[in-house]
Amino acid sequence: MMNRFVKPMIISASLVTLFGCVGSNAVTGKLMEFNVKAVDNRYARGGLNMLLAPAYGITVAADYIVFNSLEFWTGKNPINKKPHIFDSKVGTYIEINDQLDKNLTDAPLDPLVKRVIGHGEMKVIDDNQIAIELTYDDGSRATLTGERFGDEVHYSLNNQVIAKTSIEEMRVYLESAENS
Repeated sequence: MMNRFVKPMIISASLVTLFGCVGSNAVTGKLMEFNVKAVDNRYARGGLNMLLAPAYGITVAADYIVFNSLEFWTGKNPINKKPHIFDSKVGTYIEINDQLDKNLTDAPLDPLVKRVIGHGEMKVIDDNQIAIELTYDDGSRATLTGERFGDEVHYSLNNQVIAKTSIEEMRVYLESAENS
């Protein structure tokens, strides 16, 4: 019986240890903001804090495993939009950025930004290629292309390949869409 509980706890602790990242803890901050705004009395806030203890455990886990990791790898927290704490400009004891490749001084992934397509215009370039000129709601533009290479289609956004599919996969998808 004890083994049934110990094993999942060890696995959970291992996952938190292996995948967790430091960050701004935005989800926990939102819960703390709720805690403070719920009532104006310090003792009532303290009591509410005690009642919310299980929720704080969940928010800390969500921050540590998901949101702080996203913040680290993209350089910006997806919830509060603040830059990662490790990118803070402060006086440091050891300066190494000038000795490193530029790729090692910034977050490796672009921040996760939700952009809405306001307008799209498709153009057939030739028998093997189409292009869709996209205009986002913020006025920025991008070009999505699909190009056939034998039995595959490569999709690119601004000349960077983002996906590949086979002609057969596309045929199966179209048939299933028509049947539903």
